Amino acid sequence: MKNKLKYIIAFLTVFTFRLMPFRAPNVEPIMAFIMPFGKVYGGLMAFIFGFLSIALFDSVTSGFGIWTLITALAYGLLGLGASYYFKKRSGWKSYASYAFIATIFYDVVTGLTIGPLFFHQSFMVSLIGQIPFTVLHLLGNVSFAIVLSPVIEIWAKKEFAASLLKEKVLVVS
Repeated sequence: MKNKLKYIIAFLTVFTFRLMPFRAPNVEPIMAFIMPFGKVYGGLMAFIFGFLSIALFDSVTSGFGIWTLITALAYGLLGLGASYYFKKRSGWKSYASYAFIATIFYDVVTGLTIGPLFFHQSFMVSLIGQIPFTVLHLLGNVSFAIVLSPVIEIWAKKEFAASLLKEKVLVVS
């Protein structure tokens, strides 16, 4: 139950952060949470966190559309990928490297497909327009990965370890 509470607190923190006015676009802590959550809680929970972070935010702010499905699936898949990447990795350098690679993947998949495929935007316009957003996205994700992800991992593991210890104590008693 406590793990569920931490998961909800984390989700609401990300959601609230994204609602901040005058926030630079693409500077948000979703990636900082899905990486340690993938490591500690597993791929499914990280997928759900990434997917719902996008889907619920869009449904409350800009409305739900094809862009929501694509971006939500992309963030969900990054959460799933994090569970595999972090099985034997930890630390700020690992978080920074995954955040860098995953952000490039996410921005290529979402930024260079949605405009041309669904809004008849030329590929070159999408590419040139995507560059400043990707730079901001990289700065935000890598910075959050270095500063927040190791702390989030400790926070998530602490609760996870406590629940395992509690279960073991109940079994031994």
